[in-house]
Amino acid sequence: MLDPRRLLNGIYVGRLLVASANFAWAVMFALFANPMNTVIAATAFVAAMALTATSYIRTEINRRHAGPGFLYAQFVHDLLLVTVVVHLTGGGDSQFAALYILVNATAALLLPIGSSLLLALLGSVLYAGDAFLVSGGEISIALLLQLVVFVLVVVGTSYIAGQLQEAGQGREQLEAELASAQVRAADILANIRAAIITVDDLGRLLYANPAASRLLGVPFEALGGQPVLRQLQTVSPAVADAVEATIAGRHGAARIEGALAREGRTIPLGITTTAVSGDLRPVGGATTVIVQDISDEKRLEALRLRAQRLEAVAELSASLAHEIKNPLASIRSSVEQLARRATATDDERTLGALITRESDRLSRLLSEFLDFSRVQAERREELDLRDVVRSAVALAGTHPDRSATVAVDVDLPSEPTPLAGDEDLLHRAVFNLVLNACQAVGDHGHVAVSLRAVREADRLAGLPFAGASYALEVHDDGPGIPPDIQDRLFEPFATTKSGGSGLGLAVVHRAIEAHRGVILVDSDRAGTRFTVYLPTDDDPSGASL
Repeated sequence: MLDPRRLLNGIYVGRLLVASANFAWAVMFALFANPMNTVIAATAFVAAMALTATSYIRTEINRRHAGPGFLYAQFVHDLLLVTVVVHLTGGGDSQFAALYILVNATAALLLPIGSSLLLALLGSVLYAGDAFLVSGGEISIALLLQLVVFVLVVVGTSYIAGQLQEAGQGREQLEAELASAQVRAADILANIRAAIITVDDLGRLLYANPAASRLLGVPFEALGGQPVLRQLQTVSPAVADAVEATIAGRHGAARIEGALAREGRTIPLGITTTAVSGDLRPVGGATTVIVQDISDEKRLEALRLRAQRLEAVAELSASLAHEIKNPLASIRSSVEQLARRATATDDERTLGALITRESDRLSRLLSEFLDFSRVQAERREELDLRDVVRSAVALAGTHPDRSATVAVDVDLPSEPTPLAGDEDLLHRAVFNLVLNACQAVGDHGHVAVSLRAVREADRLAGLPFAGASYALEVHDDGPGIPPDIQDRLFEPFATTKSGGSGLGLAVVHRAIEAHRGVILVDSDRAGTRFTVYLPTDDDPSGASL
């Protein structure tokens, strides 16, 4: 498409050349023949200089838009200038009559066809009028043919200009869409969590997004065009081997799992490689690898397996507890009666008291097992999760196992947090988590409880529910949970407290599962963080386990 600004600059230059040449011809050849011609040429020259100067200042210095009115004034002036040139060089017989065609054709490129035809009509009137005056009132056939040519040129040029404008607009639209797509792609690649790396068949880096440097710890931004397979082999042999296998052609695309060792811990990785093919394939070929941290997916998979095990344990617990509790009550009653006999010795009474005490302890444990097996959301009602958290934290604060010197901070959102659930069951789960945290920090420590809404776009991948959710976090700065306990933390009898049954967190897990939620734990020497995710929507299909 023609650039209107460049075309205008060409008009300015052409106008000055024509006006200057016309003025010079009048001064050199027509001064003594007809002084009036020199006056006309001088006037045309001054007008051309003035218009060109003001127009240049407007469009090039002030950078103002050249609107239709501005363009129309330019071409009217140029038609008048051409008329002066034609008049001074013979009227209808002038060799410069073709300048009318040039002006009209240029106007057709910049103006709508209606304005172009109007200018062609004006040019025809000026040309015919001047020829009529110079010839003494005669209009020749040749002049009429020239006028017809003027109109045909304008119509043809206007049509071509219209096609050029449509093509130019289509190209500009395509360029704009391409630029927009590039910006969106660049934004996606820059903000995506997965590491994306592209190398050629020699292992030289072609592209790496910011997440690649963050995840793998390699400064890819400084390694463009350099071999990077050695660096990949150092940080994660699985990634390097997958890239090399794809380059060697052993497979076109594959997904494997690997690991990355960083900061004393092992991060599981999902690795997908593919050979770039088709029009996108550069000279020599290329391979793209996508690396994702799949720690959350692994944890959620472990959660699902753990939930299945706990369900089996709960069913077994219920049946065993019923089978044991009744005979245990009979044994306890019999021992009490034997110990109360008048003929019972001191040793018999001591052994009877021991059996009774241990029977009571075993009975309490069986009751807790039955309680664990019966955990389910029996009734669902609309509630504000903030109220549940406040109440549970307040109750834990008055518990005798919580030291008065332990600080508990609560951070709740200002907006309501509606949820359909069993209030008693959720209260029990939150209470157990907060109380455990208070017990873990000892006499001097800090516990932080927070609740926040999680948008669907920010939720963890692999959660067993869709949509928005709430995240409840209970964090303490205690000594942490030993690694051997973490793997079975939510199983019955898994505890770090002396005298504990290990059923508290198992009940918490089943309570959260009853609301289709998940509970995750992160623990090290700096403390422990429990994170509970609860879906906001009500789905009765997940009401109980």
